[in-house]
Amino acid sequence: MFGRKNSDSDTVVRLLAAQVRRDISIGLLAPDAKLKIDELRQRYGGSAHSFREALTQLTSEGLVEASAQRGFRVASATQTDLEDITRLRAEIETLGLGWSIRHGDLRWEGEVLAAFHTYARLCAQADTDRSALAIEWDEAGRQFHASLVSACRSPRLIEFQDRLHTQSRRFRYAALIEGRIDLSAETQALRNVVEAAIARNADDAREALSQHILGVLGR
Repeated sequence: MFGRKNSDSDTVVRLLAAQVRRDISIGLLAPDAKLKIDELRQRYGGSAHSFREALTQLTSEGLVEASAQRGFRVASATQTDLEDITRLRAEIETLGLGWSIRHGDLRWEGEVLAAFHTYARLCAQADTDRSALAIEWDEAGRQFHASLVSACRSPRLIEFQDRLHTQSRRFRYAALIEGRIDLSAETQALRNVVEAAIARNADDAREALSQHILGVLGR
């Protein structure tokens, strides 16, 4: 009753936001860089109005900052930011995983196993050429972590988990390219999470996931 159909302009805004989100995640748009509408239009296309809407959306996601005096800029990416995002991710994802273990059915188990298989394959492949496969690896990781909380029965938790993961992506992407992620160890750590989740051992699954997420702070 209260909704409205998506318009063409909504689609354009989503596409523009997705492009800028991706380029922030992979470092093409650096932390604290000014985001000037005219320059962005030359780079990506779109109208000034659509770009303002897209940047406003990314501001709500925490990837862009806005002020009346300075306009839009890419959000900072300090060690303090990483620690804050990572600790929140550990709390939210382990909570969601626990709820998913409680409520998830065989279909959920299958989705988790499939997502893990895809991510494990990408980890093995990316280990030979990290730059070429970094974007695919990153997306497979996003889908795997989303699968863990997908049966938690809390749309708000799922939305918050996705937002925190999006905010963490540029840190993980940089760590991958710089060789600071042991992809074999990463695969084994997440295999432990999956095996405990499928066995419905919530305590072990949550502990394994928490250790994995928080492990980034030791790199």
